[in-house]
Order: sequence, then C-alpha cells, then structure tokens
Amino acid sequence: MSAAPKAKQTDEPDAPNKSASAFASSVAATTGSEAVQIATPVYWDEACKHLMKKDRVMKRIIPQHGGACLETRGDAFVTLARSIVGQQISVKAAQSVWERFAALPRRMTPGNVLKLKVDDMRAAGLSARKVEYLVDLALHFDSGAIRVADWKAMDDEAIIAELVGIRGIGRWTAEMFLIFHLMRPNVLPLDDIGLLNGISRNYFSGEAVSRSDAREVAAAWAPFCSVATWYIWRSLDPLPVAY
Repeated sequence: MSAAPKAKQTDEPDAPNKSASAFASSVAATTGSEAVQIATPVYWDEACKHLMKKDRVMKRIIPQHGGACLETRGDAFVTLARSIVGQQISVKAAQSVWERFAALPRRMTPGNVLKLKVDDMRAAGLSARKVEYLVDLALHFDSGAIRVADWKAMDDEAIIAELVGIRGIGRWTAEMFLIFHLMRPNVLPLDDIGLLNGISRNYFSGEAVSRSDAREVAAAWAPFCSVATWYIWRSLDPLPVAY
C-alpha cells in the first residue's frame, strides 16, 4: 500500500506554549546525505542599528550578543518535513525517527515520499497521523500548490496562508518557518511563549503580558520584528537557535 492521499480533515492548531527552540530543535540535526548551505540575513546590521536607536531594551540587549545572528540552512520541504516528524516528541527521539524515515527514499523529495509505503513509514517510527501529515506536505509540494518559486514576491501573510493549508502546520509553525528558513525581517510571532516571556522580563518586570501588550511593545521594532524577537529569545537563552 503506497502513501496515497486521504480526505482533507480539519487541521489541529499548533500546540500551546511553543517556543522557537522547540521548532529549531525539531529540525536541528542534519543527516550525512543532506547538503547543507548556511545563509545569514543581509539586513542584520541595518536592523540592529534601527532597533538600538528606537528601543531602550534593544540598546541594552543587542551588544551583549556580539556577532551572532540568524542563520538558515536546508530546503523548504525537508525543513517542514522535519518539523512534522519532531512534533510532540523529544529532540533525541525526533532525530532517531527522522534518520530511519530519511533512509527510506533514495533522496528526500516530495515525489519520492509519495512513492513510499505507509507500512514502511510506520515501521520507521512515524504515527499514523504524522504519516498523513507528511503525505499531505508532499502532495502540496509535488502538485505545485506550494509555490516556492513565487515566495520572494509574496508577502508574509500570503505565504502563511499557503503553509497552514497543509495538515500538521499551524500559524506558529508557519511563522517560525518565515523567520528561520525564509529569514523574513518583520515577523512577530505573538503565539510564541518565549517571545511573551522575554517581553515580560525585559519590559514589564516579570509581570504577565498579553498579546496586545506584546504588539504595543513591538510597534517600535518594525520593520525588523524578526530581529528584535531573535534578541528577545537570546535574552532568555544566550545560545543562538538555528537549524
């Protein structure tokens, strides 16, 4: 039995209390068969200057983290596939399952995933739900429903709308993908627990903050909300998150 498409079902929302480290950890390690190209944002220095000029907290935080900056690697399909495999399991378990799954096709491409047998995917350690998610992801890429070549000309919300049409991918995952993979400069992930905790600690003396509070603070960050968010994460955990 091959991985044939199933009827579309209502996608489950992203799990609560997610943070960037959870997303990055789920796609952190790469197997030996995957070519890795690392890229950094061209706008980073300009963004840092802007944020330090506009925001007193950024003026304090940014110099504490030297030359570290956002990095991206890998391709879109593999990144999203790894994020699905890593959902709701430990980093170690996710890597083990991914290695077994990645060994099934000759090369990890949408077309090759669609040729896999469901039984083989389940034997690699994937749940029935994750098999369905991965098949739906592969179908979207293989059919052209996901227009990777058009992303450069599309705004953030248009890309998010495409991604959340894939089973297993909610808005939070899509926003993390925009920040870490596409390196979009002005993404504000208001569902990210790390961002809310960091704003609470740095701007409100530890008091709980709402999404509205966070949005108000971030008004000074535009058009570089992704960069400010990255530094807020660093204020909680100095180790840069990358994949």
